[in-house]
Parts: sequence; structure tokens; C-alpha cells
Amino acid sequence: MNRPLELGRPISGKRRLKDLLLQKDNRHCADCGAQDPKWASANIGVFICLKCCGVHRSLGTHISKVLSVTLDDWSDDEIDSMFEVGGNSSANAIYEAFIPEGYAKPGPDASHAERAAFIRAKYELQTFLKPSLRIVSLPSRTTSLQSTFSTKIMDSLRSNSSQKSQEGMVEFIGLLKVKVIKGTDLAIRDMMSSDPYVILTLGQQTVQTTIIKSNLNPVWNEELMLSVPQSYGALKLRVFDHDTFSSDDIMGEAEIDLQPLITSAIAFGDAGMFGNMQIGKWLKSHDNALVNDSTVNIVDGKVKQEVSLKLQNVESGELELELEWMPLDQ
Repeated sequence: MNRPLELGRPISGKRRLKDLLLQKDNRHCADCGAQDPKWASANIGVFICLKCCGVHRSLGTHISKVLSVTLDDWSDDEIDSMFEVGGNSSANAIYEAFIPEGYAKPGPDASHAERAAFIRAKYELQTFLKPSLRIVSLPSRTTSLQSTFSTKIMDSLRSNSSQKSQEGMVEFIGLLKVKVIKGTDLAIRDMMSSDPYVILTLGQQTVQTTIIKSNLNPVWNEELMLSVPQSYGALKLRVFDHDTFSSDDIMGEAEIDLQPLITSAIAFGDAGMFGNMQIGKWLKSHDNALVNDSTVNIVDGKVKQEVSLKLQNVESGELELELEWMPLDQ
């Protein structure tokens, strides 16, 4: 990034940072709205108050690297990262894009518990992000500044923008809604339990459920959406145990053959013209992870498939999902 000049000389990093802090949307804490924040998360790109700063520190530097605007030394990369995000309003447009209607953010006088719950939901659990923008931290990743949680968010958005012309060349045939229902008897990866979450991958798309703390029988009931290209492959599923201070541990994996669902749905066309009925089936075999045969059905004008999977390459664990095919015009 080119450094701005002042009277022929580069403006100092601290001066640039203070100028950014003086912008209107940065004069209040990004999380609680308190006036005159003096702290910042260098990798997320937001200015925060002292009270919220304490919660950010508890998340770990792999999620939020907290620095004082006035007291700490900042690298050029850290300052550039703040400018690249563009300030509190730009960051909140991403991290708070899907706050539920009627949900109240904590205010400057909020309790520590209220503040912590909101900040963890916002940055660690990614609760308010659009599901397709959730960025996965895989075990092989490092925790350097460029591979931190928030930088991946921004890289993803930049990548989406720069690749629009390429994506325009891909022909999509429909949408796949995946409802991750629950897990059963998942593997233990911590002392007595695990903090599981599910990652789904279809082609270049990756989406993730929320993390459920200390639960070997988690219930998500969470819907994730994926676009289905004309040349689609298997839907890949992985379960991980979230760890705060080390790499996330794998808790099993499986693949879902989408052909029975998609070919049946396309063959029947407008499902709304038919009553409830079975239109296809994916048979259990030694080559797949099915617990039992999985049928494709028209249910209330929608094409759905319930799938129960035995997780592979792990000592125990099953996962239940519901797939729904959605034509593009829907």
C-alpha cells in the first residue's frame, strides 16, 4: 500500500492511525457505542473502548489482536490493515449484517456478561454473518496477521468482487439448502467433551455452522445455502472441535452424493404440481457413509432428502441433515 505524503515526506504511522480514529464513524466503540475509543483490533479493523477491549483480549490474538492507539507500537502492516477495512462502519456492515430484528446490541453501560456474549457471537461464532461468508479456520492454518479470522473475511469479499467475471462464466443449475440438524455420540477431543462445528464444501464454496460448546450430542437446526454448478461433485462434510489456543481437531468426515436428489428433482420439474410422494432414493452401501437408505421426497411442494451419516475416519459419531433442492427461479 502506498503511504500518503505530507510536505514531501511520508506521514508517520501513528499520525495516520489517529487521523483514521478521528473519522466520524470511529469516534464510538464498534461494539457498544461508547464515546472516544482508544483501543483497536488490528486484524478485525475496528476501534473499541476499554471495556470491550478486555473481551477482545479473551478471544485470543488469532481472532482479535488488540493494541492501544496511543501506547503500543504498530507495524505498517497493522496500520494498513486498519485502513483497508475502512473503519467501524465498514467492519460492522460485515460482522453485523444479519443481526436479528429486535436484537439489541449492548450499550456503553452494559454488564461484562452482556458485552462478552455479544462480542463472542459477533467475532468468534460469526453469528451475524451471512452463512456463505463465514470463513473457516482449518487446522493447517497459521495464526499470523494475514491468516487471522478477520483478514480471511476481507480476503473473501475482495476475492468475490475480483472473480465476478469468472463466476459469470459458471452455469449454476440450482440452489442447495442444507439443514444441519444434529450430531450423535460425537468423538471426545477435549478432556471430557468437544466443541463441535460442521463445515460443508461444494466445489469452491465453503460454509460453516456455529460452534456448540461442550456437547457430544449437539443440536444445530441450522440452514446453510450453496449454489450448485452444472458440473457438481459430492458435498463434502467435516466436523471439527474448536480449540481456542491450538489447531482445531478433526472429528470425522463424510461425503454426500447429490445425484439422486438433483436428478430426481429435475426429472419431476415443478414439485408444486405434485402431492407428497417419494421420487428417488440413495441406497446404503459399503462405498458410502449412510446409516440407512436415504429417500428423496416431495413434501408440501418442495424436494427434500433426509440423510443420516456415520462419520468416517473417527472412532464414533453420526450426523443428521436435511437437503432441499431449490430451482433458480425460486
